[in-house]
Amino acid sequence: MGMASLAEHGQPRPPLVVGLTGPIGCGKTAVARWLEARGGWRIDADDAAREVTARGRPELAAIRGCFGDGVFAEDGSLDRAALAAVVFADPASLAELEAIVHPAVAVLVHEGMATAAAAGAPFIVIEAIKLVESGLAAACDEVWLVECAPAVQRARLVGRGMEPADADRRMAAQGPDLAHRLAPFATRHIVTDGTLEDTEQRVAAALAEALERRDSR
Repeated sequence: MGMASLAEHGQPRPPLVVGLTGPIGCGKTAVARWLEARGGWRIDADDAAREVTARGRPELAAIRGCFGDGVFAEDGSLDRAALAAVVFADPASLAELEAIVHPAVAVLVHEGMATAAAAGAPFIVIEAIKLVESGLAAACDEVWLVECAPAVQRARLVGRGMEPADADRRMAAQGPDLAHRLAPFATRHIVTDGTLEDTEQRVAAALAEALERRDSR
C-alpha cells in the first residue's frame, strides 16, 4: 500500500528520514539540533557508538583482541583517547574498529527509528559521519551532505579545543576528498561556510522542501 493509500485509510504517514553526513567539524551537529528544534527526532550515531563501547558490552572484548590492553583504563573501561590515537594514525586499524562497532550501532539506530515512528515523529534525523559506509544511508529518504572549506573545518576543530596536530590527523584520516566521495549519495548539499544565521535559514528551507516532496508522493 503506497503512502497516499495509507493517508486515505487514516493510517499515519511514516516519518521522513533525513541522514546527515560529511567531514568532521563541518557542522553536522548544529544542523541536527536545528532540525530537532523543528520537531525532528534526532539519532546521533556517535552516541550509539559510545553506548556499544560502554562497560559490559560484548564489543569491548573484540576491541581488546584487536588493539590490546593499552586502549583500556585500569577499571576496564575503554580509553577513548588512547584508541583514537591508534586508529586515526592508521587506516587499517580504523577499518578494524569500524567493523566491530558499526553493526552494533546500526542495530541501535534502527531501534531508535522504530521508537520515533511509534511516537508519531514527523521526521527523523540520523547524524553519522559514516552514514554511507555503515549502510545506514539505505534507511534514509534523503541524505544531506554537510560540508565546508578545509580551512574553515580546521579552524572549527581547533576552536573546539582540539590540538592542531590532532585536528590534522583526524582530517587526514577521513581523506581530503571525503565530501567529493560522498557527493554521489547526497540528496542535498548543506554548505556551512557562512554565518550561523545563513546556514540555519538554508537548513529550514531544505527541510520545508524535503517535507513537501515527501507529502507530494
